[in-house]
Amino acid sequence: MTLELKDAALQVGADVHIHPTTLALAPRGFNTLLGETLAGKTTLMRLMAGLVKPTGGQVWFGGRDVTGVAVQKRRVSMVYQQFINYPNLTVFDNIASPLRVVGTAAAEVRERVGRVAELLRLSPLLDRRPAELSGGQQQRTALARALVKDAELVLLDEPLANLDYKLREALRDELPPLFASQGCTVVYATTEPAEALLLGGHVATLHEGRVTQFGPCLDVYREPTDLTSARVFSDPPINVATARKQGAEVVLGDGVRWPAPPALRARPDGEVTVALRPHHVRPARPGAAKEAAGVPVGGRVLICEISGSESVVHFTLAGSTWVSLAHGVQSHAIGDEARFVLDVASCLYFGADGRRIEA
Repeated sequence: MTLELKDAALQVGADVHIHPTTLALAPRGFNTLLGETLAGKTTLMRLMAGLVKPTGGQVWFGGRDVTGVAVQKRRVSMVYQQFINYPNLTVFDNIASPLRVVGTAAAEVRERVGRVAELLRLSPLLDRRPAELSGGQQQRTALARALVKDAELVLLDEPLANLDYKLREALRDELPPLFASQGCTVVYATTEPAEALLLGGHVATLHEGRVTQFGPCLDVYREPTDLTSARVFSDPPINVATARKQGAEVVLGDGVRWPAPPALRARPDGEVTVALRPHHVRPARPGAAKEAAGVPVGGRVLICEISGSESVVHFTLAGSTWVSLAHGVQSHAIGDEARFVLDVASCLYFGADGRRIEA
């Protein structure tokens, strides 16, 4: 089933919550809405579900205009970050509730509830009530209720946010194939670029109520069409600086320069915006020869964060703050002068209008 928005918009008074949006989601597949908090992800989902009627445009599903169709008359499931369960029902009955509403046979209810409970590690908890569960267990119950329902459209609004790390990792692997086997269209909202990449499928980047780009996840990540999409799809934040295209070179600051790619070389000289993701800014290796496609730079360390498996270093370069993300322990004291290597072959270039200059 294809879900399609045709110039769908939502305005409340003078406030525009969703700008006119035309978007056709991948049918029977996994679609991720990626954006910061308040980017419009939840509101866009509510338009898709029929919980809110657009103030302009239309919502089509399965080739039918469902703009005015109530959510109760659609085969839709939605799970929010804040878990919602029936407090007077057991976990089993909470999960089974959508099946019983449509008159599913008792044997099938037991089989389907048992299967989804096993997936979400709820089997030992089926006789408990929500008040006896932890927050993560309550969210798993709400997620199980959506999974057990034979919905054509499943909307998941940051559903793993309240779960522990190991369970989140397990479910990220399980969810796409699970929904693929059910043949439904899935929309998954997240603020985390890494989660979008792990889930795969298609992704829409959102910023201030606008869908800035939509397409296969890796394509959007590798080939952002504009600077806004590149920023949305980067954590830690992508490094952005103003440079100069000067003849056949790109010049950053007073002395950092490298060969311009062919598409940029053909343009007139002038300012250009350069963007480079933090994992393409590597710590320099003491005594190592000049690295291929790498430009050495130095800067004063502002922040050094070590997680154990990775290190994030914020440093000054050409009057801006840059970020390096590298594996292992990179220990620096604040104020240290540190050396890094820019992988300039991975640079993205943008014009004055914010549109990407194709390499």
